[in-house]
Amino acid sequence: MRYCFSLQVNPNLIDDYTQAHRNVWPEMQEALRATGWRNYSLFLRGDGLLIGYVESDDLAAAQRAMDATGVNARWQRDMARFFVETDGRPADQAFELLPEVFHLVEPETPGPPPRPE
Repeated sequence: MRYCFSLQVNPNLIDDYTQAHRNVWPEMQEALRATGWRNYSLFLRGDGLLIGYVESDDLAAAQRAMDATGVNARWQRDMARFFVETDGRPADQAFELLPEVFHLVEPETPGPPPRPE
């Protein structure tokens, strides 16, 4: 399934947040893959609006699996300073899921044309 979510980054910390994501720890990337996060992207607007996109068979299960890893606890602790409006929750538990309202489905690749009889 496809999931999209939003968070708010402190606009005064956008450069630092961006820099932190240029150097995501290899063990964090591996934990994400191992716990079912696929095709994961983050997009950041100039006012701090963060939009995330991820594919997962079961996002709630993937979140629980990540929550059980030590690397995620360290990452969330390091990232906490960047986010606003999380009510003290780690960002990976505070994001708002956005409902999908449209998805362009790619047409199936046509097979060879039929042979003339």
